[in-house]
Amino acid sequence: MTATAPLLLVDGHYLLHRAWYGFAARIMSRDKTIDRTGVFGFTALLRKAQIQHADASEIFVVFDSEDGSQARAGQDSDYKAQRPAPEPGLIESLALVKNALEHTGVRWIEQDGCEADDVIATLATGARAAGRAVDIMTTDKDYLQLLTDPSVRLLNTGLAMERRYTAGEHILPRYGVLAEQWPDFRALMGDPADNIPGVRGIGATTAARLLADGRQLENIPADELRPAWTSQWQQVLRWREMIKLDTKTDLPDNLLTATPTAPLPTAAQVLEALDLW
Repeated sequence: MTATAPLLLVDGHYLLHRAWYGFAARIMSRDKTIDRTGVFGFTALLRKAQIQHADASEIFVVFDSEDGSQARAGQDSDYKAQRPAPEPGLIESLALVKNALEHTGVRWIEQDGCEADDVIATLATGARAAGRAVDIMTTDKDYLQLLTDPSVRLLNTGLAMERRYTAGEHILPRYGVLAEQWPDFRALMGDPADNIPGVRGIGATTAARLLADGRQLENIPADELRPAWTSQWQQVLRWREMIKLDTKTDLPDNLLTATPTAPLPTAAQVLEALDLW
C-alpha cells in the first residue's frame, strides 16, 4: 500500500452524539446498572463505516476541545450559546470512546483551544497536498466549504447508501451557490446550529440570488441591498470570518501515518477487552 492511502477523518463529537441518541434501545452493562450506549454505538458505527466505505483508508478521529469555541465566541458572545449542556452519561462516554480508539489502533486528537472543524480542515488540506483522497464523516454543513477540491467528500452514513456522499458538484444544484461561497451564504442566511442569526429578511433563496455568478459579500451591487441589510454589514462580515474554517491550525507533527487502519473488532469485542460489560 502506497503513502497515498485514502483518509477518513471522523468528526468525533458528531459520531458520539449519533451513537448516544440514535439507538432504539440503551446498551447496558450485564448487571443493567451502567449505560454503555455511547462507547458501544461509537465503535459499532465506526466499524460499519470502515467496512462499507473505508476498508483501505487510514481512519483518524478528531474531537472538539472543551475550550475550542472560545476564539469564535470572543468575536460574538452568542456563538453556540444556545446549546444545552450535554447529558452526564454522554460526557462519561467520551473518555471510554478514547480508550476504545486506542485499543483498536485508531489515532485521534483533541487539540487544546481548537474546534474539530478547524483541525479536520487542516488535516484534510495537508492530506490533499500529499495527493491523498479525503472523506469527512460528519453532518456539519460548515465542511461544505472544503468541497472546492473534487477529491474531498463528506460522508453521512445515516442516509441511504446512494445519498451518503456529498461532493462539490452537489453544492450548486442543492443550494444555488458554490462551495467556496458557503461562508458568505451562511453569513447572510444564518446558521442555527452555531447560533448565527443571519440577516433578518434573508433566507436561502435570497442569499443565493445575492451571491449569483460566484459573488462574495464585497461584490454584491449596492442597489440589491436593502438599507436594513447594509446597516448590519459589519456584523455579516464578522459572521463570515467565524464560519470560515482554519486550514492552518497549529498541530503536532506526524499525526497521520498514511497507512490503512487495520480491520476494527466488533463493539462487543472492544467492550469485553476493556472490561466494560
